[in-house]
Amino acid sequence: MSQSGAGIDLDTSLGYLLKEASSALRTAMEGVLRPLGMSVTHYSCLELLAQRPGLSNSELARGAFVTRQSMNVLLQALERDGYVTRPAEASVGKVLPARLTPRGRQSLEKATAAVRAVEVRMLAGLTEPEQAGALRILRSMIHSLREGDDGA
Repeated sequence: MSQSGAGIDLDTSLGYLLKEASSALRTAMEGVLRPLGMSVTHYSCLELLAQRPGLSNSELARGAFVTRQSMNVLLQALERDGYVTRPAEASVGKVLPARLTPRGRQSLEKATAAVRAVEVRMLAGLTEPEQAGALRILRSMIHSLREGDDGA
């Protein structure tokens, strides 16, 4: 409990524990991705493109939880290094849909295996029903927060 009695008890605050879990997961992922020359955002971008080819900069930024500007810088580097391709000109509007190259796919395979190992480690103390329950609960929390986000 906080010293003044007002405030949030960090030991029992679900929001605080979720943030702590998120931070621990990110740290573990960075640890396995760094030797592969990747950051979590780099990995997220490649994974999103593998699952949803042709996403725009804005869509990738939303999916990787970064700004459009940060994603644009990353995409330029990934394109320069041969991990993704984008058309020189937009066929419609300003969107330059990105796609993985064979080099990007090969790099993603190694990163996915490393990230999967982190997730297995994270879930090691839970039974399969507990894991399914955790997924259901987290999805419900996300839904409730997004449903209540009316811009206020």
